[in-house]
Amino acid sequence: MEAHHLKQRGRHQSHELAAASVLPSYSNDNSVPYEQDYAPAGGFEAYGSDKKVHSKHKGFSTAYAATTPSSGSGRDGMAVQIGDLHLFSLHDGVPGLLRSKDAIIVFLLTLASLFTRLYKIGRRPNVTWDEAHFGKFGAYYINHTFYHDVHPPLAKMMVALAEVIAGHNGTFRFSSGKKYPEYVDYTLMRAQIAMYGVALVPLAFLTCTQLRLSRPMATLAAVFVLFDNALCVMSRFILLDEPLLFFTAMTLWSVANFQNHNKHGPPYTRAWWGWLGMTGFSLGCVMSSKWVGLFCVIMVGIATAEDLVRKYCDLMPWHEYARHWVARALCLILIPLLVYTLTFWIHFKVLYRSGSGDFKMPANFQANLQGNMLNSQPYDIAYGAFVDIRAVYNGPGLLHSHVHQYPDGSKQQQVTCFPHRDSNNVWQLRRPAGAPANYTIDPIDFVEDGSIIQLTHNLTGATIRASKDILAPLTTHHLEVAAENITHATDVGLTNWKIEVVKQKASRAGKRIHAMTTVFRLRHVDTGCIMRVGGRKLPEWGWYQSEVTCLPDSSRKKNVRSNDVLWYIEHNTNKRLENDDLSKYVSSNFIVDMVTLNIEMGKTNNALSPDRDKYNSLESDPWSWPLLTFPMRMVGWGSKTIKYYEIGNPILWWASAIACFLYPFRFLYFVLRWQRQCNDWPRHGFREFWDNSKFLWGGWALHYIPFFLMGRVTYIHHYLPALYFALLQLAFDIDFVLKRWQRGRYLTLAAWGIGILVFVVFLYFAPFTYGWNKPMKELAGRRWLKTWNVYEDMYD
Repeated sequence: MEAHHLKQRGRHQSHELAAASVLPSYSNDNSVPYEQDYAPAGGFEAYGSDKKVHSKHKGFSTAYAATTPSSGSGRDGMAVQIGDLHLFSLHDGVPGLLRSKDAIIVFLLTLASLFTRLYKIGRRPNVTWDEAHFGKFGAYYINHTFYHDVHPPLAKMMVALAEVIAGHNGTFRFSSGKKYPEYVDYTLMRAQIAMYGVALVPLAFLTCTQLRLSRPMATLAAVFVLFDNALCVMSRFILLDEPLLFFTAMTLWSVANFQNHNKHGPPYTRAWWGWLGMTGFSLGCVMSSKWVGLFCVIMVGIATAEDLVRKYCDLMPWHEYARHWVARALCLILIPLLVYTLTFWIHFKVLYRSGSGDFKMPANFQANLQGNMLNSQPYDIAYGAFVDIRAVYNGPGLLHSHVHQYPDGSKQQQVTCFPHRDSNNVWQLRRPAGAPANYTIDPIDFVEDGSIIQLTHNLTGATIRASKDILAPLTTHHLEVAAENITHATDVGLTNWKIEVVKQKASRAGKRIHAMTTVFRLRHVDTGCIMRVGGRKLPEWGWYQSEVTCLPDSSRKKNVRSNDVLWYIEHNTNKRLENDDLSKYVSSNFIVDMVTLNIEMGKTNNALSPDRDKYNSLESDPWSWPLLTFPMRMVGWGSKTIKYYEIGNPILWWASAIACFLYPFRFLYFVLRWQRQCNDWPRHGFREFWDNSKFLWGGWALHYIPFFLMGRVTYIHHYLPALYFALLQLAFDIDFVLKRWQRGRYLTLAAWGIGILVFVVFLYFAPFTYGWNKPMKELAGRRWLKTWNVYEDMYD
């Protein structure tokens, strides 16, 4: 008997521990917080059957499925109650699933979001703000015209899709401030882009339920997003910001869902894989919209690393631990890379016609674009041809000269490399010095491997030379390369160069060199040095172009094959030869093209540097964004024109900034209290606090702080992704405080009160959001800070 009682007691204790293990760390209720966190040791009365086990402890009633699922359900479940109050339902032990009335909340929030984003969206019939850029880029996709921009293509392709749905034919150029013609349905275009902004509001609510906020505070977080003027006004035009924000919000929602399934449910279920895969897909999309999406990648990467460290410290078996690594590598590395790569593949496939962005791409890529000048040219190179010679080394560009001279050395005409197409890049291939020729009537003589040539500048008539007595201006252990009009008979040998083929595709006839497909060195006949271009830029007197030098080689036997001494003829003009279709001979590599385009995007982005000596009312520094110091005029400020002002809801911006600035100090305080073994938290409470807040504060910090390190020009709308995290952080902090004060009794009342205040302020600044067509002096009272250029600019 005694043994039987001990066995029964042990079984009851095991049920107690099981109940304790599935209890969430703090409540998702809107009134009573944290109660479930208290350990049930010794306080539960457990009883059960083969179907269910019930535990009671100090007013709690927890029912959860035993090993055998309920008949007909097909899944395990748990319901947590306090007295008669139903808190939330868990399936597979996972918190945060929606209740029936949550669908009503989502529906009402979506309706409100639709109204605020679409109200009078077509009021201004002119191209507004950056519609001049992104509307034009969308039209490029319709026309299949290749272009260049600093951003990845996904969000711009979504703009193009909106234009296609709106029936745009691609002919309108989206010139800044120009009135839309009747055949352009700009209202429908704007409305489609606004849908991504509409989705932010319900996504904020759904995300906060996953982060364990009470329903009133999750709703309040969505209200913050709903009634922020800056988020609203930026969603009302054809811009990239709303797709970017949508994918940012999708990433946060997905990773919050995955965290709950990962912590509270079994791994490798369909839901577990689904949310992990959705997180990776969202990361790929946000990264493919703008590069600031990389901050989301870092956020998820840090959280993933922390989770894997936890699993390691929990002494998880190695084979299981390896499976977690593989799962995350597949979903959080491979899927984002595939999405990012796919967007560029589509980008290249759609844009198959020559356009304004061709020159940024490799010559092989350009030769395969319809209508590009490199596509149609003579394939063979003959003496007398006019050619553009490109350096294989990435960056410097085309061999170039101009009338400006070196200030020292030979003081002759400069020879440089210039990255853009220009008439000063054209050279005539002539016979060696002392070999007169008439290139219009003499028999055609093709240039081959080993041929001796002269390179004469087409515009100035100067011929490239080198001299062993004159050193290069920057790379002083090399010889200077200059161009001059040679008149003295003893100097003519200084202009001869020998072509040494390094690589080429099969020649059509013997050793001939060809356009695009022949890579060669240029060796100076007199000195033996090799023409070279590196990464060094000449100073102001050289127009910051790349320095061209001659690499000494007295032995004349160096087989140098590095890219800095290799050249190829990019374009060949010869009226005596027929043009050929060079796409038959050259092909581009997709990976090389994608990498090249990303490098060029980075260069263009870095070139967008602000002029610190000149005031620009549109620009603002990162320190001013959370303080809302410098809102931005989005259009001209004429008294009768419809004017939009990018200004946020001041209450939300300032309150969220305070919450984010104070969070590290508050976290440090909690850590110190924990180190001193102060019992401030329920069981697992602090870990839950960290797990749910790290995405909000971390997302804000990662999307804000890096801008202090950037040299490029910055605008207030660059703060909007960080603002989204900050608004949710503000709601999280209010929820946290009120749950601890009076046991959450005033959560609903506080949500209503704060929400009404935010709504009133939103209405107060609504004329800036929905357009104002009267003199701005009438809104002078809405100038809360003297730095706000509502009607006058104190710095202008």
